[in-house]
Amino acid sequence: MRYLVRARVKSGREGDLLQAIEKDTLGQGSVAEGEYLRNMNEARLCADQTVRWVEVCYCPTPLQEERPYWEEYFDLARVQDAHDRRKCRDENGSEPWACGDCDCTARLEQKLKASGAPFLDSLRADVGSSLDVSTPNNPAAPIGSSDS
Repeated sequence: MRYLVRARVKSGREGDLLQAIEKDTLGQGSVAEGEYLRNMNEARLCADQTVRWVEVCYCPTPLQEERPYWEEYFDLARVQDAHDRRKCRDENGSEPWACGDCDCTARLEQKLKASGAPFLDSLRADVGSSLDVSTPNNPAAPIGSSDS
């Protein structure tokens, strides 16, 4: 099944989330490991400050496997079916594992791409601006850099 996920990054977790994404460790240990990075690459930051993405999940309960990994960085505001369950070939048993290559949410995903801003760009800008602080010995150097 595919789900539309709406979430907000937990306060103070922005830098850790970006690091997990850039080091490819987001979701490490999960059976859905690569899905987390795909989700973040496709995610959009909307005007209400929610991050939205479409996620594929085969669990009997939505995001049963993924939830603990997401909740490390996000408050999940809403997880809803991205399309009619009765038409889901995996859900109705007509084609097991169909969600991986299915285009059932193509219109929704196109609509998401046209709304908000790319989440990763926004996250990088937010984290980068919080790190761009001058040190007393070298006003142009970000904290953590050497002034040698």
